[in-house]
Amino acid sequence: MSGGVPARTGRTRRVLRGPSPEAVPALVARACTLVGLLDIAAGVFPRFRHSRMHALAEVLPGAFGPFAAALSLSAGVLLLLLAHGLRRRKRRAWRAAVLLLPAGAAAQFAYRHSVIGVVLSAALLAPLLRHRDEFAALPDPRSRWRALANFVLMGAGSLVLGLVIVSVHEDRMIGDPSLADRLSHVLYGLVGFEGPVDYAGPTSWTVAFSLGALGWLTAVTTIYLAFRPEHPAARLTEDDEARLRVLLDKHGGRDSLGHFALRRDKAVVFSPSGKAAVTYRVVSGVMLASGDPIGDVEAWPGAIERFMDEAKAHSWTPAVMGCSETGGEVWTRETGLDALELGDEAVVDVADFSLSGRAMRNVRQMVKRIERAGYETRVRRVRDLGEGELERIRHAAEDWRGTDTERGFSMALGRIGDPSDDDCLIATAHKADDPPGPYGDLKAVLHFVPWGPDGVSLDLMRRDRAADPGMNELLIVAALQASPRLGIERISLNFAMFRSALARGEKIGAGPVLRAWRGLLVFLSRWFQIESLYKFNAKFSPRWEPRFVVYAASRDLPRIGFAAMQAEGFVNFALPRILRRRAQAPRPCAHATTERGIRAA
Repeated sequence: MSGGVPARTGRTRRVLRGPSPEAVPALVARACTLVGLLDIAAGVFPRFRHSRMHALAEVLPGAFGPFAAALSLSAGVLLLLLAHGLRRRKRRAWRAAVLLLPAGAAAQFAYRHSVIGVVLSAALLAPLLRHRDEFAALPDPRSRWRALANFVLMGAGSLVLGLVIVSVHEDRMIGDPSLADRLSHVLYGLVGFEGPVDYAGPTSWTVAFSLGALGWLTAVTTIYLAFRPEHPAARLTEDDEARLRVLLDKHGGRDSLGHFALRRDKAVVFSPSGKAAVTYRVVSGVMLASGDPIGDVEAWPGAIERFMDEAKAHSWTPAVMGCSETGGEVWTRETGLDALELGDEAVVDVADFSLSGRAMRNVRQMVKRIERAGYETRVRRVRDLGEGELERIRHAAEDWRGTDTERGFSMALGRIGDPSDDDCLIATAHKADDPPGPYGDLKAVLHFVPWGPDGVSLDLMRRDRAADPGMNELLIVAALQASPRLGIERISLNFAMFRSALARGEKIGAGPVLRAWRGLLVFLSRWFQIESLYKFNAKFSPRWEPRFVVYAASRDLPRIGFAAMQAEGFVNFALPRILRRRAQAPRPCAHATTERGIRAA
């Protein structure tokens, strides 16, 4: 590996003083949230409309007087919907707010002849117009499925809010309708019909208009999302992939995660010189990169700057998962972001590996036992396999996946046997004595991607559930033993999250805080492979390479963690596979059917 941490370039970075660029959007968003909540309260609760708080609230934008509860409710919901977009500096949210405020002022004057309401609307509109350059963020990548999500969420919210509206007028309710009657009244009211609940006086009209307004908002927002121009999710184009492969040919030995940048569901930004690149995916408003930048380390700052510019243009939260110590130093120095150790990557040097010795006793005994049971192994490059065998391996890996969702992002390639990946390594386990299954005598598969000219990095581990335990250990040992003839000097295994805490917490003399932290990790291991993955890696006596998460602020860590779990496939909001619409690939992609398996933990 040549080169170290690049020296600071000649660019001068201006240090901002005073309020941050996010201050104005955040204040406007808080104001919209407050006004929206007041408007909803004015439209829902009768007592609020006669309180001192409402005397102030009714002169704010959207509150058009106690007799216009439906309009107040509509304006409140719209302002709440706009608040999130304004906080993220979205241009479309700004445009909608600029249209809503004058409309509210006009309604104030028409209904109540309120000059104060007009003045306050103008007072809230003024900072929006004055700081319009702050609201320049571009739209997020989107899909038609957001229309369905909006319908479900808005429908559920309207149902709950409608039930509150129906129930708060209990003193004017005729009779004692049951909960089922009230729910029926809400459902009828959302679509514009009269329900089974009756009220004395004009309350019936107030409830009907309020429920109709909620139904109207649900329908309009859903229709808008369904028919607006669709921006496809970012994909790696054929030209981008070719440029990345050139960079990996020259600098791929620096980072074991480099080849995973070739996932075709990632986007990429290149440095101005084209000598470095950062790949990423946007998940829930988080611009999530993985590993180190690709290419010449001296050109990393240019690619990082382009990445940050893209995040700012769309108001995405920048984050990096699993970068190395060198990568973390460059990211934090060039951007002012912070870094936190996330875990350790297990790397085995082939020259130092041996099954002899007490430390390898358990692995040695397991491998010998499996070999005596009649299993044999084969370790080959993808280019050395025939198409028929590759097809069987692809289908077996798909069938043995064990989950409906394909997992993996930062350390998974997402495909097996693509012609452009002929340098990948496949280790397979076979047992000829058993009755042949749907995949012949194939019992387990390990897939590795290249790590420079002399290394490989583990991509996925799959096995037939009916096979004997220990298939993964058998194939890792087989890959290590076959490495010298294949010119491989190092193998990257799994990534173990919080390894150092687990290792130090079980040692004599560990303090109560460290022991408590380890206890929490062991507890979480019931659902996530934390402790088990660390112990699996430790069997092969690897050297541990720390990996880091890079983030902007501590308050962003929960959001980044949730986005990372979505990207890795642990949190999934997609429809069941039987109902899921097949995504259209931007170009032919051969057999992109894999997940990361145990490595995704």
